[in-house]
Amino acid sequence: MDEREAREKLVKACRAMNARGVNQGAAGNISLRFGSGMLITPSGVDYDELTPKMILVQSLDAEEPAREGKIKASSEWRFHRDILRARPDVNAVVHTHAPYATVMAMLRRPIPASHYMIAAFGGDTIACTDYAPFGTQELSDLAVKGLENRLGVLLGSHGMIAVGPDLNRAMGLAGELETLAKLHYLAGLAGGPALLDSDHVAWLVQKFAGYGPGAKG
Repeated sequence: MDEREAREKLVKACRAMNARGVNQGAAGNISLRFGSGMLITPSGVDYDELTPKMILVQSLDAEEPAREGKIKASSEWRFHRDILRARPDVNAVVHTHAPYATVMAMLRRPIPASHYMIAAFGGDTIACTDYAPFGTQELSDLAVKGLENRLGVLLGSHGMIAVGPDLNRAMGLAGELETLAKLHYLAGLAGGPALLDSDHVAWLVQKFAGYGPGAKG
């Protein structure tokens, strides 16, 4: 897609996050690999007021957030940059403060294999990192480590990140991560869910590789 289309898709995705209840206000942020850099949402702009022109171009080599006049890149630009650097398989990064995912992050609890859809994230658990202040290199390092071999992670006392090969996939996984967090939390209130065997989840991961449009299988 060209840059104009990519910017429009990011604006649409931001509004969709809020409409779907997986984010509130301007709390989350999204980036999309573009050329040798990335397009990223701005800091502190309500998504109802967000326009394609407000999306910023950020170098993956930069040590400072991109700026255009009074608008600057999201305060979380570091972990977007570092995830895209570390993961050539990832082209889109979605960060939200989805309610149930954030509850699990506040409890500092990873999500185990209590539902088979966890296999969509690449394994039998979704990690929860320790806490680090927003916008810091420490948080970025924790996020990158928590995403090793996975497409989602909980950020301790903060929120969650979902990543994917394209924006549609990353957005879908963000919604799925919120659903998994909700189901696991509610099952815990009823006495605790049964957990799936790790070998079975590994089999499911392979099945997911052949599922859906564009799949290899």
